[in-house]
Amino acid sequence: MTLIKPLKLNPGDKIATVSLAWGCAGEPDMRWRYDLGVLRLKSEFGLEAVAMPHSLESEDYIRNHPESRAEDLMTAFADPSVKGIIANIGGNDSIRLLPYIDFDVIQNNPKVFIGYSDILNIHLMCLKAGLTTFYGANLLTTIAEPQGLHPYSRYWLKKVLFDNQPIGCIAPPDKFTCDETEYANPNQVKQYHPHAGYECLQGFGRVTGRLFGVDKTNFAIIESAGLTEPLYENGNILFFEDIVECVSPDDFAEFFMCLAEKDITRNIKGVIIGRFNEYPENYDYRNALLKTTKKLNLPDLPVLFNLPFGHTSPICTLPFGAMAEIDCENGTFSILESGVV
Repeated sequence: MTLIKPLKLNPGDKIATVSLAWGCAGEPDMRWRYDLGVLRLKSEFGLEAVAMPHSLESEDYIRNHPESRAEDLMTAFADPSVKGIIANIGGNDSIRLLPYIDFDVIQNNPKVFIGYSDILNIHLMCLKAGLTTFYGANLLTTIAEPQGLHPYSRYWLKKVLFDNQPIGCIAPPDKFTCDETEYANPNQVKQYHPHAGYECLQGFGRVTGRLFGVDKTNFAIIESAGLTEPLYENGNILFFEDIVECVSPDDFAEFFMCLAEKDITRNIKGVIIGRFNEYPENYDYRNALLKTTKKLNLPDLPVLFNLPFGHTSPICTLPFGAMAEIDCENGTFSILESGVV
């Protein structure tokens, strides 16, 4: 599958903010956080944030009007003055935008789109339109942390979105946190812990493949809509992350069994797993995955564990469809090309 890479961002560019899943950005006790994120986009990256018409509507309005959420996304893609789009936050029902998405609008107006969590559904919609997008920062979480934008997260945002050179090796951060975000608390201080590096659970040598994300939630719906077609191609590296409140170790194992039943795991080159948002770490996730790969007779499938993306801090930025590499011997992960042009 050939994907369109968007143009890189530059200081002074306009970036649209959108609420595609949860509508908390416009709530009175949360508006400070949105404003802080907008200020950080300006001070850290030189970006001018502009709220789409429904970006700051109430939580009830956003929940009840998926068509308005989709309209904001289509408006942002179609506006030539907008060079990038960032999700305010994740949530749990972005899949409801699917009937209102105009894939031609996305394909004909390629630009940077970034977000994580439930925003994965939107990434898959963009993927169907042939666009490389970025599993990375949401405005209200990564960008608007009261403690400040973490230097590691800032580095990878700039490297991936503002630089059209190959991204390179994604080294682990020195420390991490998985403390739950207190969204309405401007004084929250999260506790960071030493990061022991990535763990190669199994596999040998080096493997390369195109990078694609998967998600257990709504998989049947997105598959029926044709959004998972790239996952069936030979030679992919799959990335996966979620939160312990939504995915138990048994759920984790069951999902990989589901991927195997659909012949997805048979064709992949490797898997990278993000850190689950729990500390101390729950080893049941690791053990469940190893039992599953053994059951599926995939003992040599490279699996790299505890990578910094998704529901943790700090995070890197992952471009869908980019060629990536897992080095099992050295326990490293690299992205071999740029995400933007």
